[in-house]
Amino acid sequence: MFASSLKQRSLKPERLDTGDYTPAEYAKWHREMRLLHGFFGEMRALRGSLLKELRNDDAERVSILDVGAGSGRLLGAIRQWSGNKKTFLVGAELSADAALLIKHNSINGEIQAIQSDALELPFADDSFDYVISTLFLHHLTDDQCVTLLGEIGRIARRKFFIIDLHRHAAAYYLYRIFSPLFLQRFTQEDGALSILKSFRPGELESLARRAGFDNITVERSAAYRLVLSGKKKKAQA
Repeated sequence: MFASSLKQRSLKPERLDTGDYTPAEYAKWHREMRLLHGFFGEMRALRGSLLKELRNDDAERVSILDVGAGSGRLLGAIRQWSGNKKTFLVGAELSADAALLIKHNSINGEIQAIQSDALELPFADDSFDYVISTLFLHHLTDDQCVTLLGEIGRIARRKFFIIDLHRHAAAYYLYRIFSPLFLQRFTQEDGALSILKSFRPGELESLARRAGFDNITVERSAAYRLVLSGKKKKAQA
């Protein structure tokens, strides 16, 4: 891969998307994702966005949907952060294996799992106070991103937060140098491709505008993450 590959988003599918992996590789990928989520970007980005919002929310009960929730680990962290606030937490995943993993990782059934296509979410308008999605958007084409953002905006009653990778040369080359030290080859290759498939701030903002939002922000977070946040879609004339 060369620096010129970073100028535009790659649309090459990852092995995670095509299913080209063994059960052992997939199980190890989940363990490695726990490491990456915990020590790098997603936990930090959530603390600086959703958690801050929850602390300023006077409601005794909040509902949160995670689209593309993976194993549900981030929802588990949100449950711990929420303290005494009552939470209704749901993870949406297309993969049946992932949906089962969310249920397996849920303590006392505190996290619900829904198997669903993210582009056609089976929820009514304003179903959840907050909707989040982490490291999922870059798996989609631009048109699919617009559709997903529209679905998220339709469902989020208060606000949404989208966390994804920042397509940056330093992020790419640092990952290529250091990932072989602690990640399996499957995760190394898909992770590098994920960076090439990810976004620059202006690109995220443009996709949100295409989805019909007029009240959005795109902020940089640690470890080359971007956080797109917004409120309700603008009313149609």
